[in-house]
Amino acid sequence: MTTIVALLEKNALITAFVVVALILGFSNWLAARLFRGQIHGSAIAITLGLILAYWGGLTAGGSKGLADVSLFSGLGVLGGAMFRDFAIVATAFGAEMDALKRAGWVGALSVVLGVVLSFVIGAVVAIAFGFTDAVSISTIGAGAATYIVGPVTGTALGADSAVIALSVAAGLVKAILVMVATPLVAKRIGLNNPQSALIYGGLMGTTSGVAAGLAATDPKLVPYGAMTATFYTGVGCLLAPSVLYLSVIPLQGLL
Repeated sequence: MTTIVALLEKNALITAFVVVALILGFSNWLAARLFRGQIHGSAIAITLGLILAYWGGLTAGGSKGLADVSLFSGLGVLGGAMFRDFAIVATAFGAEMDALKRAGWVGALSVVLGVVLSFVIGAVVAIAFGFTDAVSISTIGAGAATYIVGPVTGTALGADSAVIALSVAAGLVKAILVMVATPLVAKRIGLNNPQSALIYGGLMGTTSGVAAGLAATDPKLVPYGAMTATFYTGVGCLLAPSVLYLSVIPLQGLL
């Protein structure tokens, strides 16, 4: 056992990939078996990741979550800014501009409105909980857009790690709410055709939440909702640390 642990510690990054793969596999199994597709596997995986991060930091007495445990130190690299930004760039290259063009100006407008609306709601919640500096407000507001936009914005603005963690939690809560609420409100909002799915994906933005919610509503609508939701993260990463952050600065002195 000592030899195995030493081998895993020596190959920390590979161990981190294996750990993440196991968590994802278990989460997808829970999503399919226990939640019957109502909650996406990625949301469960993020929740488990946050719980394990809390346990790791509490046990090791550090500030890097599970990466503070020597056996899982590779998670500090795998979950770092380099791999995160690589994933975002890879996602952006995978998106097709022709897909957004097919969505029309309504689809494009829904993406911008969705990002701004989510940011405003998140910023208001941050202010209500006592945050008064523009960096923290903007980071949590960005997290309300998605749990990817939050960390990207927080890193760009130099936010505290605790604030960045809150932004991830805000995005996770939003994703789960969208997953659960979509099939419940679909009939009331006319979410039964490709055009409405395009607009819905742009307004909600959380790709995993929209995909899982539409899958529970009508699987045929998933590609349309995911089409605009794919661009949501990119637009959020552009607007949140720049235009939206600058719009919050003048309010800082009034809080």
